[in-house]
Amino acid sequence: MKRLLWLLISIAISLTLFSGCGDSANITNWEPTTYEVVNNFDGVTMVVKEETISSTGLTVEFKNSSDSEGLFGEYFSLEKRINEGWYQVPRTYDEYLVPDIGYPLTPRGTRELLVDWEWLYGSLDTGEYRIVKDISEVRGPGDSDKYYLAAEFTVH
Repeated sequence: MKRLLWLLISIAISLTLFSGCGDSANITNWEPTTYEVVNNFDGVTMVVKEETISSTGLTVEFKNSSDSEGLFGEYFSLEKRINEGWYQVPRTYDEYLVPDIGYPLTPRGTRELLVDWEWLYGSLDTGEYRIVKDISEVRGPGDSDKYYLAAEFTVH
């Protein structure tokens, strides 16, 4: 009888410990974010168009309410919120190429970009994520500053 009682107690403790782990058990190989500062390009924002979110992509909209010109490309990274922190979603490939295209974001302008990540990240599980993109403030040839914009979204 004592053995059965100890077995039941052990099972209860194990279930309690495992249920408290949540997503943290899945991040053993995930790296924490490398972005210390995001969304600091004054007057420029990036938002996710909610109706476009899927497990394999979405559309982001850049809004520029400043007098500065921005320039962004195809590159992006995805991060998942786990235990109040951001972690880099592991990529399918270690090395990959994205088209070297520069999309202008005119002063007082808006621009949308369709992002498909299935080829690089696969299909995302449910959870809270953010997409991070770099954008440059262009003042002239060879005169620019790089910023990082992040927009949060949820995959259901």
